[in-house]
Amino acid sequence: MTLDFTSSSDLLWALLPEIVLSVWAMAVLLAGVWRNDGSGDWENAGALRWLSLTGVLAAALMNAWLHGVTVLGEPDVITVDGFRLFANWVLLLGAGMTIVISVPYVTHQRLQAGEFYTLILLATVGMMIMAGTRNLIVLFLALETMSVAAYVLTAYNRRDRRSAEAGLKYFILGAFSSVFLLYGIALVWGGTGSVVLPQIAETIEAGAGFTGLLLAGMGLMAIGFAFKIGAVPFHMWTPDVYEGAPSPSTAFMATAVKAASFVAFVRVFLEAFWNLYASWYVIIWWLAALTIVVANLIALAQGSVKRMLAYSSIAHGGYLLVGMAAANAIGTAGVLFYLLVYTLMNVGAFGVLMIVAGHGEERVQVDDYAGFGWRAPLMGVVFTIFLLSLAGFPGTGGFMAKIYLLQGAAASQLWTLAVLLALGTVVSYYYYLRVAWYMWMKPARPEGETPSSRGVPAPLNLVLVAAAVILLLLGVFPGGLLEGAQTAAEGLGLFTSEGFLGLAD
Repeated sequence: MTLDFTSSSDLLWALLPEIVLSVWAMAVLLAGVWRNDGSGDWENAGALRWLSLTGVLAAALMNAWLHGVTVLGEPDVITVDGFRLFANWVLLLGAGMTIVISVPYVTHQRLQAGEFYTLILLATVGMMIMAGTRNLIVLFLALETMSVAAYVLTAYNRRDRRSAEAGLKYFILGAFSSVFLLYGIALVWGGTGSVVLPQIAETIEAGAGFTGLLLAGMGLMAIGFAFKIGAVPFHMWTPDVYEGAPSPSTAFMATAVKAASFVAFVRVFLEAFWNLYASWYVIIWWLAALTIVVANLIALAQGSVKRMLAYSSIAHGGYLLVGMAAANAIGTAGVLFYLLVYTLMNVGAFGVLMIVAGHGEERVQVDDYAGFGWRAPLMGVVFTIFLLSLAGFPGTGGFMAKIYLLQGAAASQLWTLAVLLALGTVVSYYYYLRVAWYMWMKPARPEGETPSSRGVPAPLNLVLVAAAVILLLLGVFPGGLLEGAQTAAEGLGLFTSEGFLGLAD
């Protein structure tokens, strides 16, 4: 099929995955109300899960259909390129896995399942629009659609004071960061007269923009995005919010929300500001360096596994910023590949954490994992694989993802960032392997005090095992997915055989 963006009906075809998912979210919400017997719909969480997953699958099918679409004209609102479509796969994967792992928590905490899944689906709609839009106003609206849903998901367990506190912190700081982003967009519009990314790039290339306004706007937008991805020194909300939020919500924020923010960050700066690379490269360089160093050092001192994974998430954001700073096809492809692998291993890690923590999330300390590997061998092995992949251990998908980022950094001669990435990976071995050591080497507690995998739903077991197997396969056979990520990165149209167009001189 051929889409001509001069036609409004063709714009609807281009937005088909998002439209399908939006309609399905409404269906899930209505189904939750219809099946509610007056006391709550948590008893139907399993059925609503399958309905929600069907919506994710339907959106995935529409996304697959878009791979065969030919585009005519320059889209001002939404684009159909490989970068958007690859990002959509990552976002839908994160949403689907989160829905599966959330069922035990939603059921035992007696939460409204229909509303919970609806929020996940609507947040995913906002994320997918963020990945594909070329209009800064649409980007902001999509980001707020994602953010408002994420705020509610964070504070969703109203019976838990920690959840309410985390939601309030996230809302206040999230709104604060949105102000930076919106003011930056206003200044960019004032400096270039446009909010469309290709037109902004053309204005800058022609030297027709107001440089002072433009640079100020670009800096404010960088701060707004840095808040969203939790980069140091704009990370202060991340540990408290991740620790206090319900574990399924934390898994969703640490993967899908972070992935969407990164994809939008990369698209805006590489597509609109590529001719100002020399100006924004310094900002990204320092954000990456500080994030890697600070997050890894603080993670070493964490006794809570949930809080450790929060700082781990910040550190991984630093690794991803290295790929963005490289500003070449390998680095950008590395960001996409890393986001996919990171989604698998991080949602998987939070899934196992939920099993160990229990329904009230009372067992989150490292000591609580003593003997877990022997009490629940399957989950122990799976969690060990997730930890090794997060650490970047050879033979896992996490290792190949970091290698690809290192290749991107080397291609742009970012040797200091490459060394910091490698050193940060070595440091992270301690806090990841410490948990594995407790699982397998520390003596198990008495029968009643040590968590096990008994009673874990089969779908949760299946998803966790499948994620672990895929990570091992990607550690050995990453070629096909890496090629797909590179093709997607080249879909931005900013790269030549020599590298980034902004560095052509």
